[in-house]
Amino acid sequence: MQGLTARITKPLTIGTRLTCDDNSGAKIVEIIGVIGCHGRLRRYPSAGIGDIVIVSVKKGKPEMVKKKERAVITRQKFAFRRGKERIKFEDNACVIIDDAGLPKGTEIKGAVAREIAERFPKVVPLSSAVI
Repeated sequence: MQGLTARITKPLTIGTRLTCDDNSGAKIVEIIGVIGCHGRLRRYPSAGIGDIVIVSVKKGKPEMVKKKERAVITRQKFAFRRGKERIKFEDNACVIIDDAGLPKGTEIKGAVAREIAERFPKVVPLSSAVI
């Protein structure tokens, strides 16, 4: 996996609820695991923009609810550093992906961070804006 140019803080832990930005059928998801997080004893795994997480679908289409999916985090409320400036978004959001890293939906409603373009180039053409 390619490294990111920005210094991403990781504020999202297990139990955090996110809005799902794509049209895959999920509306609200909850983080239940973080892929590639080698943690400290008794510390919750944390994730930030560009990280792959395991989520449980809480609200959405009936065939999607209670399913476990992989997702990539596209926005976070907590500020992170990009060069000398700080960037933050209005909400925490994710996009559901498959095992190959391709998005399951065909459209992304909100904006995504520029760091997503570096790590997941297939996600960016579906989004409405890149910030």
